[in-house]
Order: sequence, then C-alpha cells, then structure tokens
Amino acid sequence: MVDILIVEDNKELCGLLSEFLRAEDYTVSTAESGEKALSLYEKYGARLVLLDINLPGMDGFAVCRRIREVENTPIIILTARADKEDKLSGIVLGADDYIEKPYDIDILIAKIKGIFKRRLARDVLTENDLTLNIAQGTAEKDGKPLPLTAKEFELLRLLIENKGQTLTKDMLFNRIWGADSESEPQTLTVHIKWLRQKLEPDPAKPVRILTVWGKGYRWEG
Repeated sequence: MVDILIVEDNKELCGLLSEFLRAEDYTVSTAESGEKALSLYEKYGARLVLLDINLPGMDGFAVCRRIREVENTPIIILTARADKEDKLSGIVLGADDYIEKPYDIDILIAKIKGIFKRRLARDVLTENDLTLNIAQGTAEKDGKPLPLTAKEFELLRLLIENKGQTLTKDMLFNRIWGADSESEPQTLTVHIKWLRQKLEPDPAKPVRILTVWGKGYRWEG
C-alpha cells in the first residue's frame, strides 16, 4: 500500500507534487484519470488520496463517491473549481479537505502531515476489548496477548479501520497479499476463519466479522 495516491491529469503539476512528497519520504503513486485511479486503488490501496475534480472521463466527484462506498481513506480535493456548490459537493461526498489551485505546497504538506498524524500514524488502535499496537505489530484481547500472524494482523487492522464498511473480497486480498501474489483467493477465506476462531464468542455465528454475501466482509466490533 502506498502512502499517497495523486489523481491529476496535468503531468507537470503531478510530477512536481510527486517530487515534493517523495522528498518528505512518502511513497507515491499517480493516476491521470478517474478510471486508472480506481484501478490502482483497488489493487494496491493508498493511505491518503489527493484528488483533482476536472479529469478526463470519470470526474473526481465520482472517484470520491466510489472510494467512500468501500473505505474511509482520507481524501483531499485539489482543484481550480472554487464554486460554493463544488465545495459543498466535495464535503457531502466525504472529502476531508477541499483546496483551491493554485495552492501553497508547504500548506498542503502540513495538512497531509496533520491527517497522517490524526488518522493514520496512530501507534495504538483500540476497539472494545482489542488493542493493536501498529508500530510493533502486536495485539491484545482483554489485556492479554493475542497471537496473530502478520497477515492476520494486517487483515484485522484493515477491517477495524473501516468499521461498518463492507470491504470486497478482491480488495482485501489485493491489499493484504498483493495483486501479483501467488497465493490463492481462498487464502482470504481461511484467514477470516482463523480470525473468527480467535475473536468471536461463537465462530460459527460471527457477530464481529460479518459476511456480506456476494460482496465481502464487514467489521462490526
């Protein structure tokens, strides 16, 4: 998973922004269209999306809507469109910020750092009786160590961070094992079973990790 996905059809601007962000030690992926952005996002994911509105084909609002249907990834809209209606549309669709072009790169980077600090760089993730130490890759349940493999930990973290959202099987598999992985998709089903055995009062009747038939899984806590 990359840190930042830039969705921008202006190649020069996209290149400059990429350079600034990489200089800040962020991993960056770029897309010049909404369709390519969603394809990259589904396969590899991103911890934050910088999104232009005026794109060839699918516009940025449609991209924002599609991402929000499946995940709570932070989205910053970067656009020359300054109309009040556009700003309201972006906010209603779930964008975390709406910044007009031309923007000050230092201010943008400060906003990005703020979002990462608040939402993505938490050392500890808590959910009821569960505690996940992100930095150490360890977990506890009711204050006692919870033995999880690395893949189980990442899968549980992704589910908890998107509580209430249905995450598709393809997205989960690609995020955890990678689109180019030699593992079989059935691997995901096995890992969900293992997590349920460790987390559910009755693994045969799960109430925390729910199956959404025909789609994927949802964390209810």
